[in-house]
Amino acid sequence: MAAEQLVKISRVENVTVLAIGPDFPALHDTALETAGADLLAATQEADPAWIVLDLTNIEFFGSSFIEILFRMWNRVQMAGDGKFAICGLSSYCKEVLTITHLDKLWTIVPTQEEAINHLLGR
Repeated sequence: MAAEQLVKISRVENVTVLAIGPDFPALHDTALETAGADLLAATQEADPAWIVLDLTNIEFFGSSFIEILFRMWNRVQMAGDGKFAICGLSSYCKEVLTITHLDKLWTIVPTQEEAINHLLGR
């Protein structure tokens, strides 16, 4: 599967939206290998570094994906004025972030629209 089909990159005003497609509902090593570099590159290239990660199509992720999330967040933080939000979490994925207290570190909202509005200060 081509990486272009796995990670959809779009812009809404000043916000870069990264959405992982439906072909890998469980982000295991194969999907992470394909998507991880694209997610990190898109985060690095975003100007401004306002990132919404839409996980609507993801039912499961593990610790390897949490590492990717941290690396994305660190790149956003290094930008100085960066902002980062995650939306569309399944109940399992939300529970993982809650148990690890990462829901306190990152903005987590139900929908892409809410995430974009949050980053734009609406």
